[in-house]
Amino acid sequence: MDDVVFREESAAEFFKTLVDDALAHQQIRAGELTAFYVVQLLTSFVRAPETGDEEALAVKLARALEAGGEKQRSSLKRVGDVALFVSGFCSDSLHRKLVDVDYYAAIGGWAYSALSRYETDALSPAFAELSRRFVDFVDVLGEVSERTACASNRDLLRLYEKWLTTGSRRSGKLLEERGVVPNAAIPRNRIH
Repeated sequence: MDDVVFREESAAEFFKTLVDDALAHQQIRAGELTAFYVVQLLTSFVRAPETGDEEALAVKLARALEAGGEKQRSSLKRVGDVALFVSGFCSDSLHRKLVDVDYYAAIGGWAYSALSRYETDALSPAFAELSRRFVDFVDVLGEVSERTACASNRDLLRLYEKWLTTGSRRSGKLLEERGVVPNAAIPRNRIH
């Protein structure tokens, strides 16, 4: 009988390895603070996986922007985090829904952009990077999701639709790996 060896590591250590590997694999250079924030985001969703109630994320964003002080900051953070987690880690769950990954990317980008304007917040640079490069971090979370076997991102048509919607470099590379060459002449709704 073979001996089974278990590595004992925290959720943060586990996700740090996966995030670092995904960043390297996709050749994405991220600030240390931003990479740390993404690891902490994943860790927090492991502890409390609930991504919200039935209220539309855009409504939550509007309410957060109307709030003031710490309530605004915490609400914006929650909106950005849910948008990033759902669009990256659970993008297949959005298939055939009223909203798609581009909706989450737009809302999350806005939330993180608003957070980046809090000059006294030590995380402002991370929020600015998450806002500017939201789709890149969606791709990082997508790879982490695939490596943890929590998503079935094998549907070629869905992958192509995601590439059409976001212009994601990673989705384009995955399509090419599967023998589909994305047609750059097709107009896309790119999120920047």
